Amino acid sequence: MPASASPFDFTALVRADLPPAAARWNGFPRFNFVGGHNDEGSVPVDDLIAAAGRVLRREGATLATYGMQSGPLGYRPLRDFIVRKLAKDAGITCTADEVLITSGSLQGLDLVNAALVAPGDTVIVEEMTYGGAISRLKRCGANIVGVPVDHDGLSAAKLSAALDDLAARGIRAKYIYTIPTVQNPTATVMSVARRREIIALSEQHGVPIFEDDCYADLVWTGERPTALYAMAADDRVVHIGSFSKSIAPALRIGFLVAKWPLMSRILPIKTDGGTPALDQMVLAEYCQDHFDEHIVPLRQTLRRKLVVMMESLRERFGDEVEFEDPAGGIFLWMKLPAAVDTSRLEQLAVRSGVTINPGAEWMTDAVGGRRHLRLCFAHPTEDVIREGVAQLAEICHREFGVPARDPGPHR
Repeated sequence: MPASASPFDFTALVRADLPPAAARWNGFPRFNFVGGHNDEGSVPVDDLIAAAGRVLRREGATLATYGMQSGPLGYRPLRDFIVRKLAKDAGITCTADEVLITSGSLQGLDLVNAALVAPGDTVIVEEMTYGGAISRLKRCGANIVGVPVDHDGLSAAKLSAALDDLAARGIRAKYIYTIPTVQNPTATVMSVARRREIIALSEQHGVPIFEDDCYADLVWTGERPTALYAMAADDRVVHIGSFSKSIAPALRIGFLVAKWPLMSRILPIKTDGGTPALDQMVLAEYCQDHFDEHIVPLRQTLRRKLVVMMESLRERFGDEVEFEDPAGGIFLWMKLPAAVDTSRLEQLAVRSGVTINPGAEWMTDAVGGRRHLRLCFAHPTEDVIREGVAQLAEICHREFGVPARDPGPHR
């Protein structure tokens, strides 16, 4: 563009319903407790390099075709691995033709919504849930009904009441969205008994279940309950998962499991030409031999970081912060005194290099979420976690008087 030319102004041309404009990215802050980032040292770089070499030498020529001669569902060896993994870990019986490889589990959310949800439709979600699910449903124009979560996951009693209320008004929800295994953000793991109750309610009211299991590999014990998909007597459950939390977020590889009648309607909506082929090929090659040996030390690393974060919060905030010891995952969900507005705290903290996720973004009740906070402990080092929590406590004390006792300089 010539030096004298003015930039073209698109302001009057962009759609009125777009999200707010993005800020320029200037790198991660020192104390980065947001998002779904993972532990850098746990990325299996050398084994991924070796896997890439092997699979490219063997099958690299298939990159000349869309679908790598595996078809539109995705790279067949990766789908075969997912079928075996789901059978072993989650009790799911499915075929490779019932597995669609997606660009992260987010694309799975988008595809299910595109297939099922029209403006004005009603969807039931957990009251505390994945912020991306809430924002996407809002963009679909859906009516969102939030149901509380307790220590055992989605409340069956409250779900029953919500379904009864909708039925009395002649409304049939399009689906019940739940994250039953290491729920985001609460990290609860739904019991088998609760899962049976949720499925029974789904059957009673004729409402399908959308099961998001993308954190299920990160249960500390390595033992997770049978998936809802496997427990249902019919095809009423749609299941999504991801390798973002188990291998690496930037790979952007997720998967969607559904019986063919629904899959055949979802597949034509996936018009991206296919999830990146090389990522699928390398991941499949790596996972065949290394997934199980990789996930155990990753859980141990994440658990150590969580303990450091919980100890740091107790040291700096005392009993003025409430949280439960998560059963797994990469997040700690907490509640602060009523004096604290975590959306305001987020704005103040970022100026000091601390980023946090305020609770309003992760709850259907934004007002109720103002006292809640989600911190990701997976990516920072243990020392950075300690320093970052101390910095957060200083800011919170200065602006809101919480903790009531000045925590002093961080160390």
